[in-house]
Amino acid sequence: MSPSTISSTRPPEPSSDLLSWVLLGGTAYAVYVILHTAYRIRMGAIDDFGLVIHEFDPWFNYRATEYLYYNGIKDFFQWFDYMSWYPLGRPVGTTIYPGMQFTAVAIKRYLLDSVMSLNDICCYIPVWFGVMASGSTPLLLGFWSPAIGCSIFAMAMMAIVPAHLMRSMGGGYDNESIAVFAMVLTFYCWVRSLRSTSGSAHAQTYVAWSVATGLAYFYMVAAWGGYVFVLNLIGVHAAFLVLAGRFSTQTYVAYTLFYSIGTALAVQIPVVGWAPLKSLEQLGPGAVFLGYQLLYVCEVLRKRQNLTRAQAWKLRVQMCAIAGALVMFAAFFLAPKGYFGPLSSRVRGLFVAHTKTGNPLVDSVAEHQAASSRAYFQYLHHVCSLAPVGYILVFFNLSDASSFLIVWATAAYFFSHKMVRLILLTAPIGSILGGITAGPTKEKKKKIPKTVGKSDKYTSESFSSFEGLAAIQETARLALNTTEGILVRRSVALVLLLIGYFLGGSFNNYSWRLSQDLSNPTIIMRARLRDGQLVMIDDYREAYWWLKDNTPEDSRIMAWWDYGYQIAGIANRTSIADGNTWNHEHIALLGKALTTGVEEGYEIARHWADYVLLWTGGGGDDLAKSPHLARIANSVYRDHCPDDPTCRAFGFVDREGTPSAMMKRSFLFNLHGHQIKPEANAPADKFQEVFRSKYGKVRIFKILGVSQESKEWVADPSNRICDAPGSWFCRGQYPPGLSRVLEGKKDFSQLEDFNRGDRDEEYTRRYFEDLKDPDSARRKAMAKEIERNKEQVDAEVQEKKHVSVDDIYNTWENTDDTTRMWNLINSNAVEELKAWLEAEPHKAYVRSEDGRGPMWWAFEKRNEDVTKLLMKAGVPYTDRDGSGKTPLDLQQGG
Repeated sequence: MSPSTISSTRPPEPSSDLLSWVLLGGTAYAVYVILHTAYRIRMGAIDDFGLVIHEFDPWFNYRATEYLYYNGIKDFFQWFDYMSWYPLGRPVGTTIYPGMQFTAVAIKRYLLDSVMSLNDICCYIPVWFGVMASGSTPLLLGFWSPAIGCSIFAMAMMAIVPAHLMRSMGGGYDNESIAVFAMVLTFYCWVRSLRSTSGSAHAQTYVAWSVATGLAYFYMVAAWGGYVFVLNLIGVHAAFLVLAGRFSTQTYVAYTLFYSIGTALAVQIPVVGWAPLKSLEQLGPGAVFLGYQLLYVCEVLRKRQNLTRAQAWKLRVQMCAIAGALVMFAAFFLAPKGYFGPLSSRVRGLFVAHTKTGNPLVDSVAEHQAASSRAYFQYLHHVCSLAPVGYILVFFNLSDASSFLIVWATAAYFFSHKMVRLILLTAPIGSILGGITAGPTKEKKKKIPKTVGKSDKYTSESFSSFEGLAAIQETARLALNTTEGILVRRSVALVLLLIGYFLGGSFNNYSWRLSQDLSNPTIIMRARLRDGQLVMIDDYREAYWWLKDNTPEDSRIMAWWDYGYQIAGIANRTSIADGNTWNHEHIALLGKALTTGVEEGYEIARHWADYVLLWTGGGGDDLAKSPHLARIANSVYRDHCPDDPTCRAFGFVDREGTPSAMMKRSFLFNLHGHQIKPEANAPADKFQEVFRSKYGKVRIFKILGVSQESKEWVADPSNRICDAPGSWFCRGQYPPGLSRVLEGKKDFSQLEDFNRGDRDEEYTRRYFEDLKDPDSARRKAMAKEIERNKEQVDAEVQEKKHVSVDDIYNTWENTDDTTRMWNLINSNAVEELKAWLEAEPHKAYVRSEDGRGPMWWAFEKRNEDVTKLLMKAGVPYTDRDGSGKTPLDLQQGG
């Protein structure tokens, strides 16, 4: 029975009260089950591996949390860490988003001081905040009718959707683990500030929620660099409300308080500073803020002067023109002075037509690549099918608050499509829209006012301001309430109920299975030996513990930047670089040291480090990553891969992992394969292997002949550069021993940095050309490498016999060498041939009297192994024999 038909004097029916209590109890139980599930599904890593910090970044976060806990706020923000980014150091206090550290320390000091250790709290924080985010997400459906059913479904999806799980598993102490909750809280406060309330406290209510939005946004800024998304999304929604004719006193107050309070607090965070007022990616919401002030002033003048509609529009145009001119003048004056910061390379990658940014350091990171449809299904599963339906349904229930969901969903899909890491942003909105689709619907007839009076046009909100869509909704409602419509609705409801039952079970099972994969801490892993025995591989921590226990405290560890956080956090030793990646040139120097020849790499390393740590366990080990290292090195040291911007000459030449000649010569390859691969050798006078982990995942080499002069020079405080006398901000410098190699660098600048001057257009053009056609780039690089190998062989031959390779290649005669060569190829004696060519590389160029040689015979026999061996030796395959045929002709049956 409809409440409207019940008399005010008629007592409520007992059955109605009982039903309400049953529904309340059922709802409470459902919430408990969902939140308990959200907790248990995130505990997999802790249950299986214990209270262990995961992966790479979380180790830095934990180390920073310890520093804050033991040293206090002042020292934390003035912390210049000389154990990272050696010898430059890093001002941690001004380059960290400190929200998570302050959260953990607050929990430790005020809630769980004697109950849990700081390590344990940090391991649990992703779980706790994952549950909080799951519980707060459905609050954004407070405007929906009926809210309870849809909210329950939204909460259930958010609790287990993999897109949320991937950043909220126990032990994954990373910024995103608290940022999702902060983002949802900010969005809820923003939506709540736009909702109409009744009574005399209406103004006080939306003012309070507007202030709360600014405070929640401040926490979001402190938590994660993704605050830029939150800021711009609210700014876009505020602009959308103006375009939709929804500007009112309430929207004006809501956005003005949010932006002014939020920005005033955000600039207090050192890592943010004045970026909200200078960075191109944050100026848009500022422009909306100025626009709101202009609109409000115009409306005040319109009312005071009782202007007509035409006069009001003329006033707005004049005000906007004046403001626009002032902004243009300010921009014209400030831009040449370098006031405006460029778009970051990661943000730029969201808008460029291709998936690459021009920065090889960013382009090399897998999570910065574009998302595929497979990725959406992997991380959203059935939610990605339900959300589009909910997206459409929101259009039939539009208001200031609900329209935010449309803007959020559109932006989240756009950005996540550009960068797979940002699929995280789709988890809350996907769950909300999925909840709208899966939840019960109950249409209520709403009275649509015919007109909004002029005096109220900018001071009131009503659902019906979206009159066109409201009319469509009313038409649909009337159609669905006919006899035929009711039958259709019930039939569809039954079908959807059955489908929902099976899809829900499938989604739940899938999420639990995937949670097991997401529970892998990376730093520890399970594996099965060849005999079937299940073992726990803890090689990485063992290596770091070995460093901590067996090396001097001032030891410097050279390793790829991925491992820097763990080296400092677990081994408590100085690292060369880490995941902060703030200095492209420094990482490029590290990449050069690892991927250049052994001799040059050693000369760099001895001035820079005491030990070299390598991941050598296959799959994602250092050798697999090394092509990216070479590419990054080449972006600064252009002679590293001459005329080869993407450094295709460095890598593997086939799927079997055969190294190119450049890789084979490299520092990394020779240490990585030392005493494992016959062609790899770490010179005994330069390196000493001091540690190899149980399962061969990590190797550590001691660098012999370390330059103590360089080490002492860096350690001398007088050689640091301070921003002011007596300041804590004093960065280190490279020792003079590295000056020769540093002279060859060309500082890297982002494409979008209009303050950089010389844009190096030719390098950039060729970089993108090679990325667009990698096969062509690889062929050109290999051809040049073959030519260099030929020149090297030629030099060796001339040194020994005073004869050139060209002389050998152009001499056609039957000899013992040609006979031996033919027999080896004909019998597929690859290893014997390989050994022969290593001893006498010029023999690869012999030819018989018919003009044919090893390459012709290998193609004729279709012997791929011999062909690759000869190509690596530099033997061409396009020359012709005495009959005018190339090796390719013989392969084709010539």
